[in-house]
Amino acid sequence: MNTLPTLAVVDLGSNSFRLQICQNHNGQLQIIENIKQMVRLAAGLDSQKNLDQSSRQRALECLAQFGERLRGFEPEQVRAVATNTFRVAKNIADFLPEAERALGFPIEVIAGREEARLIYAGVVHTYPAGGNKMLVVDIGGGSTEFIIGRGLSPEQTESLPLGCVTYSLRFFDGKAAAKNFQAAINAARSEIQRISKNYRRSGWDVALGTSGSAKSICNVIAEQGWGEEITLEAMRKTAEKIIDAGSVKKARLKGLKSERVEVFAGGLAVMMAVFEELEVRSMKFTEAALRDGVFYDFIGRGLEQDLREETAVRFQERYHVSKNQAARVAKIAGLFLHSLAQRAATAEVARWSEYLRWAAMLHEIGTDIAHTAYHKHGAYILAQADMPGFSRSEQELLSTLVLGQRGDLKKMTDSIGSGDAMLWNAVLALRLAVLFCRARLPLELPESTALRCGSDGSGSLKIPQSWLAHNPLTAAALAQECEQWQRAGREFVVEGI
Repeated sequence: MNTLPTLAVVDLGSNSFRLQICQNHNGQLQIIENIKQMVRLAAGLDSQKNLDQSSRQRALECLAQFGERLRGFEPEQVRAVATNTFRVAKNIADFLPEAERALGFPIEVIAGREEARLIYAGVVHTYPAGGNKMLVVDIGGGSTEFIIGRGLSPEQTESLPLGCVTYSLRFFDGKAAAKNFQAAINAARSEIQRISKNYRRSGWDVALGTSGSAKSICNVIAEQGWGEEITLEAMRKTAEKIIDAGSVKKARLKGLKSERVEVFAGGLAVMMAVFEELEVRSMKFTEAALRDGVFYDFIGRGLEQDLREETAVRFQERYHVSKNQAARVAKIAGLFLHSLAQRAATAEVARWSEYLRWAAMLHEIGTDIAHTAYHKHGAYILAQADMPGFSRSEQELLSTLVLGQRGDLKKMTDSIGSGDAMLWNAVLALRLAVLFCRARLPLELPESTALRCGSDGSGSLKIPQSWLAHNPLTAAALAQECEQWQRAGREFVVEGI
């Protein structure tokens, strides 16, 4: 029987959706299936940045097909990531649950810089750089990622709103005149100008293009006999052929697949802008892409080399967090969560324990701004900062937990409602841990202390009456905590034993 671990990555791009399944041979990936569908999700964004019904339907049909192939996979074997269109769509909160039901697995909406980091991870693990410093450019359907790095860690990562789908629709909707190309290039250069000075100053030894647009441009140039690498001169010749013909379709470019015809002009204009603004001389194409980076990141998590842990530690250092206090709160919060979640599945408890531990590690980062309302400052940082390894939904979860660690609970009922029992359990566990650890000293709770969650979501804490009498400040704080939960419409009681 084949016992090699099988992993699957679902890459939900703005142009295409991909499902790639690999077997992990001690860190070496062997692709056993690769399914791609041109969903063109970004084309479904209206003027208000809402996904229209037809694009949603195309996406759901594709995800249902992927879901059929993934039947029998365990949650820890599958990772689904979504990029720019999922980030910018205003109605994504309504669509995401539908998408997850169709796929059968959670979908992580990743931030632009996290997407850039994962792209670089794919390149660095597959391209023989030989110690050279690399500039990696990935033109997607709705965004373009720029990375400079040498070795395993990128030095600079950026994501800009330039995409082959969005630029084709905006500047080449049925037309491909010289003025259309110039307008698209000027608009793209204006965006790239935000990073060009720093990137040119940093410099690089080799420039690499990844994903569909770079591959298509490279193929067209090679078929025309203009070289094996992408150059600005060759791209200008390609643009001239399109302009002379009046459209990409009429130009009948050799080496261009039919599925790329509709989005080729936009991708070409963006790449020309990259060359002009960053002063790139030539660029090689590499097959490595986001999905490869997700696989290698996936393997790292399985080998206890989770980048999220490293990021949490870095944030502790950056925001001058007391690691001793964070460890105390994490320990007590973890104990409380396991007590509250005795009816939940083991895997679910393990996942929530991890998020709760990271929230405890970072619950005081807001004090670096101000002690007053530090939980609000911390929640804002976690929601808005670039946190390598964490998806957007994971950041929002950590932000919610840190916001809920103290103060009025009404803000929690407004944001998370009455559902999601595990989230409420995690909030209660963190609040109590922060409360009990307020003296910032080593703490051992009495052995008879018991925290339980009722079938109706109510909570009860049993603790020796003698301990409460000896710790009147904590006893008073627990009484106030009971009132907070009552005002929020959820019962929490403390019983002295």
